[in-house]
Amino acid sequence: MFQLTNQPIDPAALEAAFRNEACGALVTFEGRVRNLNDGKPVERLEYEVFGPLAEKEGARIVDEALRKFAVAKALCVHRTGLLEIGGIAVWVGVEAGHRGAAFDACRFIIDEVKARVPIWKKEHYSDGRSEWVETVGPPVRN
Repeated sequence: MFQLTNQPIDPAALEAAFRNEACGALVTFEGRVRNLNDGKPVERLEYEVFGPLAEKEGARIVDEALRKFAVAKALCVHRTGLLEIGGIAVWVGVEAGHRGAAFDACRFIIDEVKARVPIWKKEHYSDGRSEWVETVGPPVRN
């Protein structure tokens, strides 16, 4: 499953959905907004997304992980809109019988989401400037 949300991500609530007694591993990843990037002080981030395509490609990535690795369940949730420092921008959870598969699938999901899903990140700096960074392509304007 892949989800987009404009609401704060609650890791405890997401983890609660992972309770398969046949699984001995739950690996999670939280991507958080940091206050410095490439030596520039960051005040906040802004994410824009082309929703239908992002949801389709995100779901495809999670499905690939489920087929490629010996995992029982996987979920990725990505924020949209404005995020403050410390906010969770993306959360990935993977449940598996063993830790190796869970770690591998979790890493695969976050790496592929960053590489393939049309979500664009704009950094807002303390000097008032802002710029798009680490994007799949230019943001779509309506």
